Parts: sequence; C-alpha cells; structure tokens
Amino acid sequence: MQEKVDDLVKFLSEHGLCAALTSKEVEKILEFTEEVYFDRGQVVMEVGDVGEALFFVVEGEIVLIYDSGAMETEVGRRRQGEFMGEMSFFDRRPRLTRMRATRDHTRLLKLSRRMYERMRVEEPFITVNFLEYAIVSLDHLIREMSTDVAVLTDYYFAPGKK
Repeated sequence: MQEKVDDLVKFLSEHGLCAALTSKEVEKILEFTEEVYFDRGQVVMEVGDVGEALFFVVEGEIVLIYDSGAMETEVGRRRQGEFMGEMSFFDRRPRLTRMRATRDHTRLLKLSRRMYERMRVEEPFITVNFLEYAIVSLDHLIREMSTDVAVLTDYYFAPGKK
C-alpha cells in the first residue's frame, strides 16, 4: 500500500498541480482525494450533470464528447496529468459534454465537493495550487478549442488557401 502511495506522490510531484508543494503537502492531497477507475467506453461524467467532483488524470485518457442528439462529436481530450470537470465544478452549471474513458484501467484522482470544501479550510495553500492548476487547465482547453475553430473557419471560408 505504501508503495502505491509513494508512486502516486512521485507522479503528482512531477506535474504542474503540485509544482510548488512539498512532498508532505502532496501526500496530504491523497487524504482529500480518492482513486477511481474506468474502463474503455465508461462514462465518467454525463451531459447535464452538475459537477460534484473534479478529476485529475493519472493514467489513461478521457474524451470529451458533445452530443447534439443526432450525433456525437469529439471536442477534446484530457490526458495524463490534466484536470477535468473543473468548469461545472466551479460554476455549478450543467455539463455540456460527456466525458468517457478511452482505455481500460483509466485511473483518476477524484476530489469531491465535500472534500474540496474541507481542503479549503484545512489546507488553503494546497487549495490555491488546485485553483491555479484549474485556471491553467481551462486556458489549455480554450486555446485548444480556439485553434480548432480557427482551422475549421479557415477550411470553410478560405478554400484553396494553404
């Protein structure tokens, strides 16, 4: 068990989420989070749900799917070392995308709202790191989507342009 904790602490320490934290503070994160596992095709979060947890991808990959009712469209991916679910978690509005595991044994760290509220009081410095990482994660997602929109716009409105 301690080996698994040590491996998780090492993994977290190597990512931006914990860049400014000591190893003891990284270990503390594990007291507030729980590991959850999903297999390929399993839905982690559904369209319309209000976020009661946010997740950090430890192993595997999550695809973000927009479902128009007529078809599903992939709008992004969350990979190892990335947050997901932070938009609905913080604004408490219904999710616009379905999040589905793309691989078996996808491993996530889950921070529930209840544990986040507790962490805010007990470990404010760690919480600030989570918030900063959430901002960076949202920035990454917006830049990725902006690039996709720009490429599509160029494709549709500037045919033949290379």
